Amino acid sequence: MSTRREPRFKLCRHLGVNVCGHPKALKSVDGKKPTRGGQKVSEYGLQLLEKQKIKAYYGIMERQFARYFEIAKKSADMTGATLLKTLECRLDNLVYRIGFARSIRQARQIVTHGHILVNGRKVDIPSYGVRVNEVIALKEKSRANKVFQSNFEGAVSFSVPYIEKNKDQFSAKLIREPLRSELPIAVNEILAVELYSK
Repeated sequence: MSTRREPRFKLCRHLGVNVCGHPKALKSVDGKKPTRGGQKVSEYGLQLLEKQKIKAYYGIMERQFARYFEIAKKSADMTGATLLKTLECRLDNLVYRIGFARSIRQARQIVTHGHILVNGRKVDIPSYGVRVNEVIALKEKSRANKVFQSNFEGAVSFSVPYIEKNKDQFSAKLIREPLRSELPIAVNEILAVELYSK
């Protein structure tokens, strides 16, 4: 399984958005937020940048992005919004949103190492598409892990209306499909769709 291995903070500064969720991700060495220097970017460059943002937010590679795009294109709804909603409902992303992990990379690792149950069954496939009303939980043995405990109990970075958390059970439920306006990402998916539609 291929994974993104480039330096996270450098990627955030290049894209101009905090795709990794770390509070210091957009700060340069001198502590100031870096700027892109007022460079002129072509239409193609803007489209490419938005596609790169989506890939970085969800930690996916080019082939995966292309596959999700083809699925979204067949939907009756807006292609871009459908693409993002499908990516948002990936198991690794929801593990991150719930707060079991501090990053999408850590979430993917937690899933592949078998710490996550979906409706009581172990699922170790990060790209698993979670359906509405499915319950995501930490395995009983994994609940004693101090890292998972502190992540989950101290998670304040994401509070989204389509996820219902149960802190006592170390679990959460996808109560409905997310709306585009509710997704905690800063991206113009229309430009990415335009790039792939050429």
